[in-house]
Amino acid sequence: ITHLLYCCHLEWRCSNMGHTSLDKIKALQKNPANVRNLCILAHVDHGKTTLADSLVASNGIISSRLAGKVREKDYLINLIDSPGHVDFSSEVSTAVRLCDGAIVIVDAVEGVCPQTQAVLRQAWLENIRPVLVINKIDRLIMELKLTSQEAYTHLQKILEQVNAVTGSLFTSKVLEDRAVKEERAEEDKEEGDIEPAECRGSEQVYDWSAGLEDSDDSQLYFSPDQGNVVFASAIDGWGFSIQQFAQIHSQRMGIRAEVLLKTLWGDFYLNAKAKKIMKGAHAKGKKPLFVQLVLDNIWSLYDAVVTRRDKEKIEKMMMSLGVKVMTRDSRHSDPKVLLSAICSQWLPVSQAVLFMVCDKLPSPLDMTSERIERLMSVGARRFHSLPLQTQELKTAFMQCSSDDTAPVIVFVSKMFTVDAKALPQNKQRPLTQEEMAQRRELARQRHTERLAAIQQTESGEGNSQSGSSDGVSGQMQALPLKAKPEEEEEKETFVAFARVYSGVVRRGQKVFVMGPKYDPAQGLRMLPEGSTSVSDCLPPVPHLACCTMDSLYLLMGRELEELEEVPSGNVLGIGGLEECVLKSATLSTSPALPPFIPLNFEATPIVRVAIEPKHPSEMPKLVRGMRLLNQADPCAEVLIQETGEHVLVTAGEVHLQRCLDDLRERFAKIEISASKPIIPFRETVIRPPKVDMVNEDLGKQQKVAVLHQVKESDTLHLDPSGLVTLTTPNRQATVGVRAIPLPEEVTLLLEGSSDLIRTLEQAGQAQREGRTLDMSTWTLDALMGLKSRLEALLQGRKWRNAVDRIWAFGPRRYGPNILLNSVEGYQRPSVWHCLEREKEGGKAEASAIRDFDNSVVSGFQLATLSGPMCEEPLMGVCFSVERWDMNFPTQRTHLDSVTEEDSNSLDASVEAGLVDCYGPFSGQLIAAVKEACRHAFQAKPQRLMAAMYTCEIMATAEVLGRVYGVLGKREGRVLQEEMKEGTEMFIIKAVLPVAESFGFADEIRKRTSGLASPQLVFSHWEVISSDPSWVPSTEEEYLHFGEKADSANQALKYMNAVRRRKGLYVEEKIVEHGEKQRTLSKNK
Repeated sequence: ITHLLYCCHLEWRCSNMGHTSLDKIKALQKNPANVRNLCILAHVDHGKTTLADSLVASNGIISSRLAGKVREKDYLINLIDSPGHVDFSSEVSTAVRLCDGAIVIVDAVEGVCPQTQAVLRQAWLENIRPVLVINKIDRLIMELKLTSQEAYTHLQKILEQVNAVTGSLFTSKVLEDRAVKEERAEEDKEEGDIEPAECRGSEQVYDWSAGLEDSDDSQLYFSPDQGNVVFASAIDGWGFSIQQFAQIHSQRMGIRAEVLLKTLWGDFYLNAKAKKIMKGAHAKGKKPLFVQLVLDNIWSLYDAVVTRRDKEKIEKMMMSLGVKVMTRDSRHSDPKVLLSAICSQWLPVSQAVLFMVCDKLPSPLDMTSERIERLMSVGARRFHSLPLQTQELKTAFMQCSSDDTAPVIVFVSKMFTVDAKALPQNKQRPLTQEEMAQRRELARQRHTERLAAIQQTESGEGNSQSGSSDGVSGQMQALPLKAKPEEEEEKETFVAFARVYSGVVRRGQKVFVMGPKYDPAQGLRMLPEGSTSVSDCLPPVPHLACCTMDSLYLLMGRELEELEEVPSGNVLGIGGLEECVLKSATLSTSPALPPFIPLNFEATPIVRVAIEPKHPSEMPKLVRGMRLLNQADPCAEVLIQETGEHVLVTAGEVHLQRCLDDLRERFAKIEISASKPIIPFRETVIRPPKVDMVNEDLGKQQKVAVLHQVKESDTLHLDPSGLVTLTTPNRQATVGVRAIPLPEEVTLLLEGSSDLIRTLEQAGQAQREGRTLDMSTWTLDALMGLKSRLEALLQGRKWRNAVDRIWAFGPRRYGPNILLNSVEGYQRPSVWHCLEREKEGGKAEASAIRDFDNSVVSGFQLATLSGPMCEEPLMGVCFSVERWDMNFPTQRTHLDSVTEEDSNSLDASVEAGLVDCYGPFSGQLIAAVKEACRHAFQAKPQRLMAAMYTCEIMATAEVLGRVYGVLGKREGRVLQEEMKEGTEMFIIKAVLPVAESFGFADEIRKRTSGLASPQLVFSHWEVISSDPSWVPSTEEEYLHFGEKADSANQALKYMNAVRRRKGLYVEEKIVEHGEKQRTLSKNK
């Protein structure tokens, strides 16, 4: 699996030429119209790297037969190969951001697979144009044994599958744009503007298809007659587009190439008598033109070379094609060698793909305004709401100008490491003739001196001993000197993988680094007017830094070439940014530029392991290595837990293994120990179940198994309805809390809106501190939309006015749990108060907030961060505070019953801050709220929530049963099973707990002899139905499970494993029976 992005430069010229010089590439970089930035995207094992190798090996050299027949033009192609495994989809995102086009590869047998859909979606989200290569067509001939007619039908179905994915993305975008337009029209109508034409009239008819007919989708779909599809077999070295066959057959048949181009793909056939191309091949039972003129030729070649090995027929074919092969290829025992030699000359795959790339994919000059606006609309901001100076930068993007006056705009998509000795400045340069002559002279002198020394040693024994001792000491002195450069060579240097969108980047140039939270409006206000250049004397601006680009590199595969400058539209490597850029960044000479939108990652980091060095003394090396790994991998996360453990978070099992190997071999270079994967869980409460474990109706009575009994004390009281009342140890505050399960839709909404909730919390915090937080109209609308959706979902008597009474979200103030204010007589401001204030222009009056209000919120945050079951975060729980009484002692002038000493201590305690929000009472209230929430949680039926993978497996009918067996053994659940049309492959869609996924892919492959391979992607959190604290309580349960009820409880197993790992108490029986066990020898 390609872990690091692989970038190379090809110069493709339509004539015979050798390898390209560096000066030629520099000249080509200055003409962006002939630059193509593209990446190769595909599902794992569909032939990406094989195709990339074919393109790189050719270096753009085309066959001599076509030289002179096509126009003379030079192209510079920046080609980026990307990994196909779902765990490395973050690498695909970093590649796609820098490109204008993509080659999407699809296996001719497997068709559209899960990762194919994912990469098409990523290309769509980044607004880059894809072209299609249907690869491995040789498998249709050799493996599936299809006829040319059957293969044509099969290829049509694959095209339909790919176009269906693209069509669904297009439809959703059109409908989304239409919804935005209608929203704006409504806003204009409210402001008193002219009513739009489509809304006029007494009756308004809603047409779901409106907008789809008007939208131009002519360039959207893949079709061979449009020239954006190539049929290939990269392993055998051949590939073609129908343009090539149209030109070949137009001369032979006397039919214009334009006519053949339109009819070679489709329901057309050749009427031999009339010498005309006619429609209706399928209805009349005729061979389609594509089968007759294209596929039949390829099928007959495979039949002659591979199947029959007919030498006479092969020679005839080679003569008719004008192909000459070497004698050793024709005599080779493997027929595929001869086949590859013939095909690579007749239909070279590199030629077909490069023609399509240069003709169909856009240059940097063709960047659409839609893509530019989307790149600049980060977070909740929209392009039209950005400052005017920022909007003017759009023209710099569109022009892709390399003038000195154009602002420099660069995006760094990832940081990758290179050995310091691999850098051009550290490489040994080739010697000149003079230097070589000098070295020869020095070598002669040393040789003469050595001969003289040998003659001296032969003259006397004493001299020889002293000479040898001097030699040893000389060697010993030389040893430490050699060690220093070796240490330097081991250093890893970071190079930024970037693209220039505007201006010319020069070595040593200073640029601004825009942080992800940088606001250009704030930056323009704080910087002096007219200060567009980067200098050291500028005032500090939040999230804006300055850095110097120390060196610029041309990326030539694994090789780097140093450059002085890089013009707009090109991909490059930048050295010296490791201190300023963590993973990705936006660089510019203009402070008006906003940071680009974050990269869209398909995979979510979910798998955690704790890492430690085998030798504790090497801990500093591990810390440095993990820091380097965190910077080099776009998806990996490195963190230190409260326990002090160094934790690595990755996207999956394969990604985890790759990261551990990188740590051992590249970054830390030490032996490390990794724990078993730390599986994340969530804790939640559910409604009391209506049936017991044997599906018997529970009736109205409450069972011990349903409600976990809370032990009452003098400070803790549990109401039968589930209300927990708890008093602080100093008896000065009492809180009453009830836990209520949130509807599943609300939990999902809160989880998906974490960024909006974080913005809401920041606005509320700013308002409490007397500051104002600038929020765009779009952000306010999004927050109001979130509020209205919550109101729509929280319906019913118990949720009346619940949204307006939300006190806080948690954990960390933006999680999927809610604290509700149900205290009678306490009208605290809602979390939405800052929105109302913004809408009314800051005139809304703030209600009074009680003292210690923040202590209650802090207690709730702590309770939701670690639940009572196994200290995991809570999810989908609403804590309603129904009582909050505070009873402070009053200071009196004279107390008969209290001694003077006691009175002084009481006065001192009051003065010490019983009513101080940061005094000792605050800590007691936080602890009381936290404990009340935990007990209220335990008073409800509690459940664990497991992280779930979506699992897609492609398998043949023979191994289907084994796949089901492995899924069942690992608690998997099959959702869907369908047969892939035209093949013997079944697609199984299932869900699998992350906890059971380790070793799953290997086990599937072993059990199916490699015929099935799963793709696992994190999907959602799911409640485990079994109660971890369940014990049999009804007669039916005793009969079914027995008195011990020791059958496997999955939730209890998970819970105890987490508690054991965290060092918490685990309730388990070490010895079950005290009787002595008899051995077989004594059992007589």
